[in-house]
Amino acid sequence: MTENHPPFPVPEDVRRPVPGGGGSGAASVRLGICSVTFRRLPAAEVARRAAGAGLEVIEWGADVHAPPGEPEVLRAVRDATELHGLVSCSYGSYFRCLPDELPGFAEVARAAVALRAPRVRVWAGTSGSADVTEEERSRITAGLREAALIARDHGLDIAPEFHAGTLTDSTASTVRLLEEAGVDGAGAYWQPPQDAPDEEALAGLDVLADRVGAVHVFSWWPGNQRLPLAARDGLWDRVFRLLGDRPAPRDALLEFVPGDDPAVLEREAATLRRLAFPGPGGVRSPLA
Repeated sequence: MTENHPPFPVPEDVRRPVPGGGGSGAASVRLGICSVTFRRLPAAEVARRAAGAGLEVIEWGADVHAPPGEPEVLRAVRDATELHGLVSCSYGSYFRCLPDELPGFAEVARAAVALRAPRVRVWAGTSGSADVTEEERSRITAGLREAALIARDHGLDIAPEFHAGTLTDSTASTVRLLEEAGVDGAGAYWQPPQDAPDEEALAGLDVLADRVGAVHVFSWWPGNQRLPLAARDGLWDRVFRLLGDRPAPRDALLEFVPGDDPAVLEREAATLRRLAFPGPGGVRSPLA
């Protein structure tokens, strides 16, 4: 880990919302970032910049910043998070819910505990829902179920990434997976499916919303072209309106920014804050 730098000053117009406060559903949204957005930066620098942009929470990625099985690294990441007044909201693991990976999941859970992250992000297999046999689907479902039970034993929740190339590549397949796993503490992530029109993306979120504990926030269009978040204001405004009608604690996490450029983080965080809390005083008005 690199040496600690002094925190960035938090912008004066930043109002850090209190989860559950303010009398509206959106007031329970915490704003943050996925550390994979800046894989090239040391973890301490990711935390410093996130705090400087007025964000509250971080999902630490297991691939670069917070690998499982490295307690000293995990402790340093946790310390950097807390030094800058942030909270680890989730652990971005790459566990794929496959039977041969199950023996290693306890180590993943211990890493989340070391970070003080209450949720583990997992992946539902390695193939899209249209490309798996029923037997393969059953194995992945069983893997998710067993991992959820291990997570629960560690005081953690678990949620699969909503992503192409996995069993959670569509709303219907995600709902089926979670229902067939049938374990408390198994929720879902959401992000706009690549190239999906706004109406299609929102219809899927409407079905999943009550299960969604975290949203990965970005503006890609077309394909994986990374645009400023404001480029899809219309979509994200409606996302936060929809979530505001379903009061529940959630995390809205910036993931990937144009050019992977740390210099645009404050701008992107300000856009996220405006979209999540557009009303007077930085809250989403019931009439907004």
